[in-house]
Amino acid sequence: MTSAAAGTPATITEHELAQCEQANATGRPPVVFVHGLWLLPSSWDRWAELFEEAGYTTLTPGWPDDPDTVAEAKEHPEVFARKSIGQVADHFETVIGGLDRKPVIIGHSFGGLLTQILAGRGLAAASVAIDPAPFRGVLPLPISSLKSAFPVLGNPANRNRAVPLTYEQFRFGFANAVSEDEAKQLYETYSVPTSGKPLFQAATANLNPWTEAKVDTKNPERGPLLIISVEKDHTVPWAIANASYQQQEHNQGVTEIVEMKNRGHALTIDSGWREVADTALAFVKRFA
Repeated sequence: MTSAAAGTPATITEHELAQCEQANATGRPPVVFVHGLWLLPSSWDRWAELFEEAGYTTLTPGWPDDPDTVAEAKEHPEVFARKSIGQVADHFETVIGGLDRKPVIIGHSFGGLLTQILAGRGLAAASVAIDPAPFRGVLPLPISSLKSAFPVLGNPANRNRAVPLTYEQFRFGFANAVSEDEAKQLYETYSVPTSGKPLFQAATANLNPWTEAKVDTKNPERGPLLIISVEKDHTVPWAIANASYQQQEHNQGVTEIVEMKNRGHALTIDSGWREVADTALAFVKRFA
């Protein structure tokens, strides 16, 4: 369901509107979490609880038309099709526009790219990009990244489709650094189909001056930024995260990067999530 109350654009759901109103009512610093491909907002539930306990108020908006549950997502995969990076970024900007103060923005994977886009628009008090997808100007393209993206990029028709991952594909791209049992549990609990379009946009970003996969890294209103990378990530290896950091270093604001050992792309949802969340929280506490 959507709501256009008080002039709010119809893309904002009643749940998202309620989150904004609740955040404003608390008077606490808001934190907006941004999920990436193949996940839903519920992937942030434990993070939101941790940040609430630390004195923040949290919002977990979806991408436009995200289903409420993994079961619904698997039953109606078509709702994910055709969503672009620009559409999702604009949606989150609209949600943020409903807040009384600039939020902290935290995103994972393509959510990490979106976090940097939003921060580059001057919308963040501080931001944390975890294993962020690459943007225009980020040049490394490791073989493991190509293999992770191949389930989508391997078929040009997938640009306008919703694309699920098989367990084997999820195991390689997300859950390579956890046990087989945990990988299967993560796949059943969190994995949903995703829009193919953002991957095609990111893959061609350096060939397209008008791409939506671009970040204003020099905006003085960007705010402090932390990039979190992990040692064993197949999808966004250190080479990509560090190249993003090097682009962001041109900003006059605080820009930091940290690498976490023995972790893979599922670091925000697997059994070691708390270490990553604590790392993000410690950075956020310095600035918000």
